Amino acid sequence: MTTINPLDDAPLSRFHKKLALFSSGGPFLDGYVLSIIGVAMVQFADQWSLSSVEQGLVGASSLIGILLGAYAGGWLTDKFGREILFTIDLVAIIVFSVAQFFVQDVVWLIILRLLIGMAVGADYPIATSLLTEFTPRKYRGPFLGAFVAMWFVGAAAAYVVGEFLARTGHEDAWRWMLASAAVPATLIVLARVGTPESPRWLANKGKIDEANEVMRKVYGPTVSIADLPREDGTVSVKDLLRSGYGKRMAFITLFWTCSIVPLFAVYAFAPAILGALKLEGDAAHFGSAVITILFLVGCVVALLLVNRMGRRPLLIHSFLWSGLALLILGLFPEAPSGIIMALFAIYAVVIGGSQILQWVYPNELFPTEIRGSAVGMASSLSRIGAAVGTFLVPLSLSGIGIGPTMLIAAAITLLGAVLSQIMAPETRGMALTESAALSTTTRTTLPTA
Repeated sequence: MTTINPLDDAPLSRFHKKLALFSSGGPFLDGYVLSIIGVAMVQFADQWSLSSVEQGLVGASSLIGILLGAYAGGWLTDKFGREILFTIDLVAIIVFSVAQFFVQDVVWLIILRLLIGMAVGADYPIATSLLTEFTPRKYRGPFLGAFVAMWFVGAAAAYVVGEFLARTGHEDAWRWMLASAAVPATLIVLARVGTPESPRWLANKGKIDEANEVMRKVYGPTVSIADLPREDGTVSVKDLLRSGYGKRMAFITLFWTCSIVPLFAVYAFAPAILGALKLEGDAAHFGSAVITILFLVGCVVALLLVNRMGRRPLLIHSFLWSGLALLILGLFPEAPSGIIMALFAIYAVVIGGSQILQWVYPNELFPTEIRGSAVGMASSLSRIGAAVGTFLVPLSLSGIGIGPTMLIAAAITLLGAVLSQIMAPETRGMALTESAALSTTTRTTLPTA
């Protein structure tokens, strides 16, 4: 039976809305920095005479950085708290983005892109843990899922800025493109200043007075840490790889990988893929813009369904129907352009369910002590496949062709449907202590000061 408490069932306040907006700055920057490089590379790849391998390394370096930074950020936020790291990681993005303006060779560009990726990756477990631990259960799924929608908003902004700067015709326009990420990052840092620490984290560290102060400030003078349910037992990072939490980590990592590998491949090289499917010139660029919008539409639709439909059914259907769309593309790469765009549209919209659940599931299935580490580890492990996929797409297109490439993407996506059918739990409507617990034993409250 679902219990009621002042945190999980609190009314949605202005504080919650602001926190959700400021927390989503990380994925906005992720979408921005990963997309702006594609626009900039059109110019500097010719200037520097980059090979296909060098272009692949530049494109994949940020993803490799996210792989490294996500786990480090998760471990740090569980150890030192959410508040202090909530702004430090974005300051790093500002510094490294500006440094790109002055880079003189591809090696240093790859290094800076790697460092930017590390900072972006670190923000995910920090921001999602903080948002999860403040947000009422009714809004937790949509708020966390909105992170993915903000990724595509950031990507769209990058394309607009990149196109505007490219039209100036300046030979160093690409430098301004890469450095431009510092502008939104600065605005987000300023907005995040003053965000309070998570009372759940403070309570788990024994800082009861500080936790009570935050509780009264956010939830009202009558609410204290005594109203916060205790999570079962004491867990550590080692529990991510064993017992029931090990199984949960395996599920999250597998479904996340199956979702992100085809999407990054399709999204990062959409013009090349559409060109291989006989959509060239303005048609390919228009198609890429339409696909970007449809990815965002799919996330919005999924946000509306995540509470109504439930996490498990949404995940299964998302993988199934998007995988079938890619399968048909792979089997009939010579189909008329209208059918090709229709199939891409179906994939872009339907895959939104698996995308938003990448941030919902890991935050709901792990307790406060290891929540950041769980999000970080899952994000890191999934980025291995994303980085490899992004690096191999241009080689696959030139080596085995568009049909087999799409069939591989379809196989990975449909594997996600099978794994979700076997492993996906349902956490809709649960309090954090309920969804994160391995047992259903009665929970007691945290001690007061």
